[in-house]
Amino acid sequence: MSEPYLLLWLEAPLQAWGHDSKFGRRDSLDFPTKSGVLGLLCCALGASGKQTEWLAQWANSDMVVEAYVRQGKEGEPVTREPLLRDFHMVGSGYDDQDPWQNLLIPKTSDGKKSVGGGAKMTYRYYLQDMAYAVALQGPQAELETLTEALKTPVWGLYLGRKNCVPTEFIGQGVYPNLDAAMNRAHEIAASEDKNRTSIFKVLQGEHEGEVITLNDVPIQFGEHKLYRDRRVTVIPRE
Repeated sequence: MSEPYLLLWLEAPLQAWGHDSKFGRRDSLDFPTKSGVLGLLCCALGASGKQTEWLAQWANSDMVVEAYVRQGKEGEPVTREPLLRDFHMVGSGYDDQDPWQNLLIPKTSDGKKSVGGGAKMTYRYYLQDMAYAVALQGPQAELETLTEALKTPVWGLYLGRKNCVPTEFIGQGVYPNLDAAMNRAHEIAASEDKNRTSIFKVLQGEHEGEVITLNDVPIQFGEHKLYRDRRVTVIPRE
């Protein structure tokens, strides 16, 4: 008998799921990463540090994602919002003579001022008005623990970055199989207050569709994060 699935509903005005970002340019993948989902669950549990053993039990667990956009009026084509680019100045406006303000100014690894001054420009990209159903497979007891943690999270839950605040309860229950979990997701999407339609789904492994490699399976969190690759298939809605 296969293990059950935990259904997560990730919906917000803005989401950001980084997978290959540098300091000055923070991109977002089109859908939630496995590392992002497991990081969110760690926040719910209040689990800090490396979490090596905990992450190991989820490394090969199945995770299916389905993306939803708002349904247009009858007869209108379904469209999605473009990526939002947000411009930031990091480290500007601080007095380097003030000991406390000086801590907020970016520096080199040896504590010296960075080349070209303390202020740095960064560009951050966000998904707009998207919703995702994420089905994560795992042991029944573990999934029930996560369900309770999502109801009363230890730390704040955000969808990628701290300004990406969810607008719906994330935990949507544990289901005996993938079909039951995704059927519930379709019911949520089709409800009157959501009125959303699916535009693509992401399956773990290689299937018929666009196969891509992601470096998003976390081996170790904490100060020195480690990841490994996995293959996923993106299948557009027919």
